[in-house]
Amino acid sequence: MNQIFPGTPNPAGILRNTALVLTFPLLLAAFLAGPLAGPALGASLLDQAKGQVLPKKKKLDEKTIIAGLKEALEVGTKKSVEKVSARDGYYKNPEIKIPMPDDLKKVESGLRKVGLGNKVDEFVVSMNRAAEKAAPQATEIFIKAVKGMTVKDARNILYGGEDDAATRYFERETRTDLYGLFFPVVKDSMDKVGATKLYKYLIDKYNSLPLVEKKSYNLDKYVTNKALDGLFIMVAKEEKKIRKDPAARITELLKKVFG
Repeated sequence: MNQIFPGTPNPAGILRNTALVLTFPLLLAAFLAGPLAGPALGASLLDQAKGQVLPKKKKLDEKTIIAGLKEALEVGTKKSVEKVSARDGYYKNPEIKIPMPDDLKKVESGLRKVGLGNKVDEFVVSMNRAAEKAAPQATEIFIKAVKGMTVKDARNILYGGEDDAATRYFERETRTDLYGLFFPVVKDSMDKVGATKLYKYLIDKYNSLPLVEKKSYNLDKYVTNKALDGLFIMVAKEEKKIRKDPAARITELLKKVFG
């Protein structure tokens, strides 16, 4: 039986203390030498950390950039069209609601004075209904139009610093063609929802009032332009979401390009 009497050193403790005594000078020397050896050693470790922990992000290839932008526009367009083509998509959205044309404000005021305010309100609703009915036609047009995007266009859009750059490019390059395709659809919708008939009724009523300047107006052109304005506003909002909100990047490609 091993017994340790008071005052008798513990063999295990002696070994531990001896190790500390022998090691401490080495630790102290290393610490004091730190300011001299540190920069080179630190730089080496930093270089390793950069290489292992924070690898340099690779630039996306041009094919990926273009594909990502096209997909962003297609996703944004489809979502936008779904929103505006729903009932009240235009009418109850204050950002894109189509109001009485500014040139007909006097007509509106005069008609309300003679008790035709309800008809004026009905007319405003009918213009927005026409835009809502025409909107679904835009999806295919938008998708076809974006196919011509070049490498230069794509890079300018992605790195240009504007969060609606793709939408602005899209509108600038395609609005004329879109108008030509959109106009007959709006005109047909205007006829179907009764906006044209209501407009003719209101104008005739106004022009029959005494001492008023006779009015006429190209209503189909007005509603077409307003419908396109509203659609581009909604596309721009979707683009901004994709750029800023990770939850809006619903595909892997969008996450890669806009991440």
